[in-house]
Amino acid sequence: MDPLFLLLPAGAFFAGLVDAVVGGGGLIQIPLLFSAFPNATPATLFGTNKLASVVGTTSAAIHYGRRITIPWPIVGPAAAAAAIGAWLGARAVSLFPPVALRPLILALLIAVAIYTFIRKDFGIHHQRLSNPRRELRLAVAIGAGIGFYDGFFGPGTGSFLIFLFIRLLQMDFLHASVMAKIVNVSTNLAAIGFFVSHGEVFWKVAAVMALCNLAGSQVGAAIALRYGAAFIRKAFLVVVTVLILRFSADIFLA
Repeated sequence: MDPLFLLLPAGAFFAGLVDAVVGGGGLIQIPLLFSAFPNATPATLFGTNKLASVVGTTSAAIHYGRRITIPWPIVGPAAAAAAIGAWLGARAVSLFPPVALRPLILALLIAVAIYTFIRKDFGIHHQRLSNPRRELRLAVAIGAGIGFYDGFFGPGTGSFLIFLFIRLLQMDFLHASVMAKIVNVSTNLAAIGFFVSHGEVFWKVAAVMALCNLAGSQVGAAIALRYGAAFIRKAFLVVVTVLILRFSADIFLA
């Protein structure tokens, strides 16, 4: 048996753990899937990844929801807008090459990392906006925009959601991470619907990876809840740095 197939369950567990804390699980699962199945179509592998991820993401969201008060009046509409955006983004892949976005995404990630690093109190304190209507409009705009990006390209979706929820909605890292999980579940389901209807999915591989992703997400959510916003902020910076390195390699070493 190819050693890469043995790495898939372990990779899915670690991806679930990381994703439950701050997002970025796709950074681990997608390269493993492409390495294990070099002859498969990207749509098949992306669909398999989404199926494996959505189980862990949903579990993490439920785990958080038992301990954290979720603002459903803004999360619900944001998730609905994100689902629509993700579906449209997936359809737009055929119209515009996603790789063309790499330099722009790299610049945005660098800006996010610098801003988060300089602002030591960023995401440490939690408060709601005083204007509920403005809060709702911003949440829907974030959901629709990042949902489209997730369906169209994907890497860094959780990190962008967390950053924008903190920057625009004045949340702390813990609450922003909870909201990001719920929105991510919505985008994953929309993307799964598109990929399943437009290509094959490795169902057995996805099932095994989903179970491992689920176990990892439980561990990750427990760690995040125990150590709070300050710990998630550090993990966030680590994941964003890894994303920057990956995009830099894709652009300058390709």
